[in-house]
Amino acid sequence: MAQGAMTCREADLICAWMEQSSGVRRVKAYPRTGDLAVWYQGERREVLKRLSAFHYGIEGLAESVPEQSGRSLAMHYQDRLIETVLVKAATSLFLPGPVRAVYTAVQSIRYLAKGIRSLVSRKLEVEVLDATAITVSLLRGDYKTAGSVMFLLKIGELLEEWTHKKSVDDLARSMSLQVEKVWKKAGDQEILVPVREIRPQDEIVVRMGNLIPLDGVVISGEAMVNQASLTGESLPVRKAEDSVVYAGTVVEEGEITVRITQTYGSTRYEKIVHMIEESEQLKSSVEGKAAALADRLVPFSLGGTILTWLVTRNVEKALSILMVDFSCALKLAMPIAVLSAMREAGQYQITVKGGKFLEAVAQADTMVFDKTGTLTEAKPRVATVIPFGGNPENEMLRMAACLEEHFPHSMATAVVQEAKQRGLLHEEMHSKVNYIVAHGIASSIGGEKVVIGSYHFVFEDEKCVIPEGEKEKFEQVPDEYSHLYLAVSGVLAAVICIEDPLRPEAEDVIAKLRSHGFRNLVMMTGDSHRTAAAIAAKIGVDHFDAEVLPEEKAGFVRKEQENGHKVIMIGDGINDSPALSAADAGIAISSGAAITREVADIMITGDGLYNLIPLRRISMELMRRIHRNYRFVIGFNLCLILLGVAGILPPATSALLHNGSTLYISMNSMTNLLKDHAETEKKP
Repeated sequence: MAQGAMTCREADLICAWMEQSSGVRRVKAYPRTGDLAVWYQGERREVLKRLSAFHYGIEGLAESVPEQSGRSLAMHYQDRLIETVLVKAATSLFLPGPVRAVYTAVQSIRYLAKGIRSLVSRKLEVEVLDATAITVSLLRGDYKTAGSVMFLLKIGELLEEWTHKKSVDDLARSMSLQVEKVWKKAGDQEILVPVREIRPQDEIVVRMGNLIPLDGVVISGEAMVNQASLTGESLPVRKAEDSVVYAGTVVEEGEITVRITQTYGSTRYEKIVHMIEESEQLKSSVEGKAAALADRLVPFSLGGTILTWLVTRNVEKALSILMVDFSCALKLAMPIAVLSAMREAGQYQITVKGGKFLEAVAQADTMVFDKTGTLTEAKPRVATVIPFGGNPENEMLRMAACLEEHFPHSMATAVVQEAKQRGLLHEEMHSKVNYIVAHGIASSIGGEKVVIGSYHFVFEDEKCVIPEGEKEKFEQVPDEYSHLYLAVSGVLAAVICIEDPLRPEAEDVIAKLRSHGFRNLVMMTGDSHRTAAAIAAKIGVDHFDAEVLPEEKAGFVRKEQENGHKVIMIGDGINDSPALSAADAGIAISSGAAITREVADIMITGDGLYNLIPLRRISMELMRRIHRNYRFVIGFNLCLILLGVAGILPPATSALLHNGSTLYISMNSMTNLLKDHAETEKKP
């Protein structure tokens, strides 16, 4: 580029600009030198034309590129690693022996302080071993060994810190708020506007099942708000007038009007980073076992050192044990392996909120699917609208869209989209909208009660009737579609037939999941038995249940768990939330309701179900890697101890091999678990 070095932000902007061009497959910026590498297909001149049109002030570009890209984090740790290596090389090559000895002694103070703090706390941890090894080396005048041990420890600390922060950073960015539009109060009307247009003191309306997009204060209404993503509270919190609400929390019940105090993007990312770093969910049980085992082995290492010296009176043999500890590799490699697996899952557009959920996916033998929006396409279509009672077809569709647009569900989206395609624009003409989970919507228009939803809700709960003389017409409504029933003043006004095409990959994914070890694949839906049976037969699930309520889905999950099964639940709607929470790992489709994404443990942000295959493979490979790491750490370090006690390896060599093996296993744990790309899973 014509300029010299770029800032990280400038590099992000130019990469985003080039990646928006058709034919450009990949772009990599080098901020330090101001260079850009572009991988492309097609004509070179088209790439150059796109590049020549670039400038940093392009309208809308900065708003479309996230502030946190991870680039500055990577550069920071690259610089620190390079600096550490250069300082080590310089001190080893150019400092005279006496000066190097003083420098090494000064550097050791930090490690000695850690060991002393551990002892003061009455804990025998790996810091005690490190401090003892460094102290004994210094007392013996072996400054080279002490310096090498500290160098390797520092490199290990940097790599662990970098990997952890990068994994947290990647995870936080994928979890960051992605609300595009909100309902803004404008007098007596509500207007759907982009969230970036909202300013402090603006008022927005948030209804049940929706995400609160910005920090603010409740000025009217009452709701139960799920704040688990920020506070870890398992139960929803009541919010009424004058209560403070936070971006990223979800309204589980009720409706509130919020006066905004904090604009878009100001605090959400930082809150998520804090939540992830503090969350115990990052710890899988295998990580906990590794940490516990590491701490338990420290006294044995110290005891072995003392016993060897008492028996042999040979300081070098005793030191060879002290220089080798199991704790370092166990505590370092296991978390890195888990966090790296979470990062790799992100490459397949899978967001995993904690290591224990990867472990659950690896161990699971049962997967429960919601049907609508999960096994079927996320965007069902309106096939036809059948009016009753002499009502105009378009007017009934307009009325249905007016109600349905307030609630995020795939069938509701289909109704709104069909109205838009027919040019049926509408103004808000109803009173307060009440949403009944898994049933339907009730409101009032022109003084008349209007309900829309399932057969059970409209005809059994609301006791609506079919217009006189139209029973035969009602019985001829096509069976192959899902149905939404619209009734006005207790009388059926229209049946909206929804065509919900099966995802083209559903059958193939079911077969692949079975080949990857799932023994029980189940479909559950609130749809009719007739529709569910047809889809179940087509995709080949082992079992299906139809016309189920949300609590029945959750009940099925708990029953399977009581029978000794590990259960994964995947869904996209508000009615799936109880089952997602009950499962060992809940998986949400990103196009679904906000509350579903909030309570889920894993979120698939890409299109299609093929992402489930690399998720299963990554999880299983992670468990294999962890067990290989266990065997390697125990076996290799035990060999070093035996060779040291036998006098074959001197302490310096034992320390070098031990720390080198720790770095090796940690670096290996940072590599991808899958060697191929997710696209290969799409091949039959």
